[in-house]
Parts: sequence; C-alpha cells; structure tokens
Amino acid sequence: MDGQWLDNMNQWRWVASSRIGTSHQRLGTRKQDAFKCFLAPSLSPIVCAIVADGAGSAEFGGQGASIVCRTLSIALKAHFKTTDDLPGSDDIWAWLDDVRDCLGNAANNRAIRRQSFASTLVMLIASQDRSVVAHIGDGAVVARDNTGKWTALSWPENGEYASTTYFVTDDPVPRLRVTEIPEAYDGYALFSDGIEDIGLDQSGLMPHQPFFNAMIRSLDQSPIIGHNQSLSSSLGAFLDSERVCARTDDDKSLILLSSL
Repeated sequence: MDGQWLDNMNQWRWVASSRIGTSHQRLGTRKQDAFKCFLAPSLSPIVCAIVADGAGSAEFGGQGASIVCRTLSIALKAHFKTTDDLPGSDDIWAWLDDVRDCLGNAANNRAIRRQSFASTLVMLIASQDRSVVAHIGDGAVVARDNTGKWTALSWPENGEYASTTYFVTDDPVPRLRVTEIPEAYDGYALFSDGIEDIGLDQSGLMPHQPFFNAMIRSLDQSPIIGHNQSLSSSLGAFLDSERVCARTDDDKSLILLSSL
C-alpha cells in the first residue's frame, strides 16, 4: 500500500513563491500574503494549493492570511486521510467556519474585531481528471488544457467601490464561490492580486497566454517531483525583479503546478 501511495505521488510538481511589495517595504510593514501547497495524503494523485492575501486596511491582515492557509491545510490533510473524494461545497463551508472561528479567537486574544485579520482566499484541490476551486475576493486560478490553452477557472471579484474586494471575515457570511470542474488540466496557476496586472488580460477576461507559458516552461521540463525548491528560488527572484515591481507595488504570490 505504501508503495502504491508513493507511485501515485509522482504525478504533480510545483513551484511557489511569495514576495513583499515595494509599498510595504517603503512603509516598513510586513508582507500580507501567505500560501501553502502540498500533496494530499491519499492513494490518488491529488494536490492542494492555497493563496491568501491579508487586507492592507486590516491591522493584522498578514497574520490573518497565515491563519487561513494553516487552518485549511490542516482540514484538507485530515479529509484526505479518510477518503480520496474531492471535498464538496458543504465540506468547504464547514472548514471556512473553522477558519472564521480561529480568526475570531485570535481577535479575542487581542480584544479587537475579527475584521482586523481580514484576508482573501484562493484554494485549488486538483486530481488528474477534475478539480475544485474555493475563492473569496481577488486573486485568481487559471488552468492549461491538453491543447496548451490557458483559461480562467475563477476570476477576481472586486467590491462595490474601487480597490475593494471581499474577505473571509465578512459578515454575516463571506462571499464564497465554490466551483467544481469536471475537466482535466495538466497545469494550474494560483496567485494573489499582485500578479493580476501581469497575468490577466482584463479587457478579454482571459489569462495572458505568453506569461503563463513562459512561467511554467521550466517546471514542465523538470524531472523533480513535488516541490522544486531551486525553481521556486528563481521564481522569487523574478517576482522581486524591477520588471515586475514596475508593474505592481503590492505583495506578489504565485503557485505553478504541472502534471507529469
């Protein structure tokens, strides 16, 4: 059984990086983004990826993003210890309640409101033939089909006013979008809003094809299974480059996944 589990894990490889924005560097504030990416403890080849972006207006937004990623990671690992079925909407709503409870406890410890830990959420759970996306706020998930075309699985959602969005901490209930996708894809990208201007064609409501093709090329060619630390370091250097920072002063988080 253990051998079968290890064989099935040889299906996904990924790179991931999160870099502080120049605006936070100027202000001397911490990075607000957080992320997690891991293979599920299942017999089937399933990968889980999460990106969270703490609200710039929230005093503890960065801590909120970290709590979101950690709490959902624990829930996902517990889920896949007992089943290979991808979670459904009811599962994700239950986990989101746990996240909000954790954020509430953190707020109570400081005698402040839960909204002080406001964060967005982008989450992908993908097997070889289908996937589930959970999304609150901005950021996005895009995927590559077997023809090499990138398509958006979940688009950024902005709030009523300019430069606003939705958060896990919103009351009475967060604006959660759960999408079950029956199609197979061999590549995915999740990212925070700091990547939107580079990776998305806002006028055509499509991923920017040349950008994602260039970003995932080295990963596609890599023989390393699971997390590629060397390529992740290179990705981090790219996110810190003048070319990227000239386009955005926000934090930048990007996870790229490729299937063998």
